[in-house]
Amino acid sequence: MTDLPLRLRIVSSIGEVSAAAWDACANPAGSGSPEADPVSQVSDYNPFISHDFLDSAEASGSATARTGWQPQHLLAEDAAGTLVGAVPCYLKSHSRGEYVFDRGWAEAYERAGGDYYPKLQVSVPFTPATGRRLLVRPGPDAAAVQGVLTGGLLELCRRHEASGVHVTFMPESECALLGERGFLRRTDQQFHWENAGYASFDAFLEALSARKRKTIRRERREALENGITVHWLTGSDLTEEAWDAFFDFYMETGSRKWGRPYLTREFYSLVGARMADRIVLIMAKRNGRWIAGAINFIGSHVLYGRHWGATEHHPFLHFEICYYQAIQFAIEHKLARVEAGAQGEHKLARGYLPVITHSAHYIADPGLRRAIADYLQRERAYVEAAGEELAAAGPFRKDLVEQD
Repeated sequence: MTDLPLRLRIVSSIGEVSAAAWDACANPAGSGSPEADPVSQVSDYNPFISHDFLDSAEASGSATARTGWQPQHLLAEDAAGTLVGAVPCYLKSHSRGEYVFDRGWAEAYERAGGDYYPKLQVSVPFTPATGRRLLVRPGPDAAAVQGVLTGGLLELCRRHEASGVHVTFMPESECALLGERGFLRRTDQQFHWENAGYASFDAFLEALSARKRKTIRRERREALENGITVHWLTGSDLTEEAWDAFFDFYMETGSRKWGRPYLTREFYSLVGARMADRIVLIMAKRNGRWIAGAINFIGSHVLYGRHWGATEHHPFLHFEICYYQAIQFAIEHKLARVEAGAQGEHKLARGYLPVITHSAHYIADPGLRRAIADYLQRERAYVEAAGEELAAAGPFRKDLVEQD
């Protein structure tokens, strides 16, 4: 803990916090150096922890108490009332929309007579993208503020009589910090594309084995047969007509994948108005109408692919819209990485390599905690071994891999 004179409080809506105050903690201006300390000098803009994104999720009715995402954002203010730290936190009555799966834990605990819900979830709703979760203003006291926020989460858990606190898709450094405070550490795997300074998509293909290079060229060619064209929509191109079409894709595909899609139509209007220059819709058109699309958010160094949908299904169109066009956009805009969302070993053959993701879990019940700790020890070993095996099977030319 710290002797800093900080006041902790909870707000039930991020709308109660000014955007400037929240973003001074979430996305403060840093030096711009990739080597900047992630606590004392933040240099990366992450769109998902911005006030604009989180408020769009709440104000649209997507992340609310009614949908099982009751905002309980934790704020730390100094003696002058300045916001110096914040945590995006929700009281959950289910485990949907999180992408770090704990349903097995819930079922086991409830079979033993416990109540797994409510639980506290520290995350960005419906968004499996790594970003800071203990949001602090840069400065010499930043680490101390993180400690106060961590203690505040444990106290909030106690007051709600929640089964635990789950902090998901966080940087490894934050995960280690919470591990020192009694949280259990969990790992998982995603697939990211890294930009090695490629001048063009063809330059990227030259880094692949001949067989993979030939396959991707064929897939891209066949995806655009039948008169399909691809368009990047950003800024003023994000019209309500475009959002109507994309929402149709989202509902059609999301209903098949999840049963009940999470985001409302209003979410897209709100986030599109507030973050137009931080969004690119990659859309496919045939015979004068939109038939498929993927939404991507633009960070300072990263393109984040979120979800896609289609009302017409054509061979390889999913790969083209979600993976190949994202790579092409990143190359043209000199972005360092493409994060293509959760899961999907099929991404490996498209140049996306396995990356470890991190989460931290505080479990209040000692018996449940012991059982989960044992499970996570074995799971971490499996995730590490699987990642190494998949990386070895990557599509890149062996001579280039050996040079690295």
